[in-house]
Amino acid sequence: MPTDTTAPGGAGSAAARELRESAVIRFAGDSGDGMQITGSQFTLETALAGNDLATFPDYPAEIRAPAGTTFGVSAFQIHFGAVDIQTAGDDLDVLVAMNPAALRVNLKDLRRGGTLVVDAGAFTERNLIKAGYTANPIGDGSLSDYQLLALEIDRLTEEAVKEFDITSKEAFRSRNMWALGLVLWMYGRERQATIDWIMKKFADEPEIAKANVAVLNAGHAFGETAELPSDLHAYRVERALAEPGVYRTVSGAEAVAWGLVGGLKAAGLERMVFASYPITPASPVLHLLASLRAHGVVTFQAEDEIAAICAAIGASYAGALGVTSSSGPGIALKTEALGLAIATELPLVVIDSQRAGPSTGLPTKTEQSDLFQAVLGRNADAPMPVIAAATPSDCFEVAMEAVRLATKYMTPVFLMTDGYLANAAEPWHLPDLDALPRFPVRFRTDPEGFHPFVRDPATLDRAWAIPGTLGLEHRIGGIERSYESGHISYDPDNHQQMTKVRAAKVAGIAQDIPEQQVALGEAGGPLAVVGWGSTFGPIHQAVRQARAAGMAVSHIHIRYLAPFPRNLGDLLRRFDRILVPEMNNGQLVTLLRAAYLVPAEGLNQVSGKPFKVSTIEAAIRAASAGGNGKGGAA
Repeated sequence: MPTDTTAPGGAGSAAARELRESAVIRFAGDSGDGMQITGSQFTLETALAGNDLATFPDYPAEIRAPAGTTFGVSAFQIHFGAVDIQTAGDDLDVLVAMNPAALRVNLKDLRRGGTLVVDAGAFTERNLIKAGYTANPIGDGSLSDYQLLALEIDRLTEEAVKEFDITSKEAFRSRNMWALGLVLWMYGRERQATIDWIMKKFADEPEIAKANVAVLNAGHAFGETAELPSDLHAYRVERALAEPGVYRTVSGAEAVAWGLVGGLKAAGLERMVFASYPITPASPVLHLLASLRAHGVVTFQAEDEIAAICAAIGASYAGALGVTSSSGPGIALKTEALGLAIATELPLVVIDSQRAGPSTGLPTKTEQSDLFQAVLGRNADAPMPVIAAATPSDCFEVAMEAVRLATKYMTPVFLMTDGYLANAAEPWHLPDLDALPRFPVRFRTDPEGFHPFVRDPATLDRAWAIPGTLGLEHRIGGIERSYESGHISYDPDNHQQMTKVRAAKVAGIAQDIPEQQVALGEAGGPLAVVGWGSTFGPIHQAVRQARAAGMAVSHIHIRYLAPFPRNLGDLLRRFDRILVPEMNNGQLVTLLRAAYLVPAEGLNQVSGKPFKVSTIEAAIRAASAGGNGKGGAA
């Protein structure tokens, strides 16, 4: 690779830097080692350097697993570069392992020849036993495939803080800053934003603030001055080309919260009532919305999932935007009340941040296995719209669309994200607020001919009347209602009519959503790779690479999962083969086969981790060569 003998501005190093198009780094350690903070600060410095990026925070499921065990390993991965970054990366270029457990859990993802930074001081006999090692890997030759930097980070940290009046425990807790400083040097990143963050975070503890800055600088200086192995380079990654504008890094949870507020404003409603119960990985949306009271948001942490959704339904009945959120187990508890929202035909947004199941499953790991639950998982014939976000920033637009559909068609709407989307982050080009869509709600105010289920003949949505409006007094509930009057009705013909009209209303949404487009490639041919949700990045990159290698393959990504876009069947029938990668055991592929009788094949992964680009590309190659496209996911 070409090298550049000039360090980038402010990097503080005159060493030769190897030019790289992109890089993948993972910081890993015990859940108390500050790996999420370390990764977040590296992400901030990388964003300020002008790189495109995608992140993948990976948390342990245990609230506080025993220190030094593999169950307690926390990690943060970032993929950044001068090119269009679609995923958090496949193989790691750099792994920072703060203890033996972090090494054991993460080493398999480090590419051969990659850089391995370990805190040698943490590789004590006790920690090695906890991690399942019978010998110290630093000295037994088992790491010879990697560029190993075994450094006494704990000792070097103590040296950096000896002039400050802090405890040994406080000093030990700052060693993540030493590792951060070294990797910032390695990739020519600045430190100022991190220094500013430290000084603000510890403004009330100036000695700790100064000590952390000193440790950060010490790690950076070590890279500048140490005699590192000759085959270990510092690197330079150029700025990415980007459309001019204002950008910020955004997670999926943040984008959902802001998209809901955007939808609230677009609908012209005064208040959103967000009623929820804490559950991983859905809780961040509740936390974020709690800080947005100035924008008309009322947050309510209920005593359980059922109370939360019922409170949101009550808010919608009263003329506010009702929203609730959960993950799979909580969605199961909300199911009966979802039927109530469908029967009463009230607008409601239900956010499902999917995680690995069943039951508690892998509560901090990602999955896409709630699709059947969202599309089909209610008693009786109870259809409702289901839409899914594809990337963290896409969550903003999809959240606004969920509000539009809910308020226009008087129906609950599922907004599907997952653990990866909720926690992952990417640069977001801030939208022009004046260009955002507007879909103002029209409340019923005219009592002439009113009953609660009088419908718009075009959309079949019922009237939304705020309780207390003169002449529009009414009651609604879960018992079937008369199509003609809105009164309780047990008439069998009426029940058939109401069942049909509720279904027709949801089916008619297909006429109000965009036709399905091809995300990459031609609108017909030998092979289409069809996905939904957070598989967008790895599918898109795999298809891009396959096309560059001369294969005829297209990418189709479905946002609207119920109802499907009106042209989807015709589009799929233009392809000879259809490959459907999903982080479940075959849910979208089943729905596509049932709806369109197309020869769709599943590529299924239920490991709790996002797809690797290489896994999907291998399946594309197999399918293009006429083999079984189900190449088997890692």
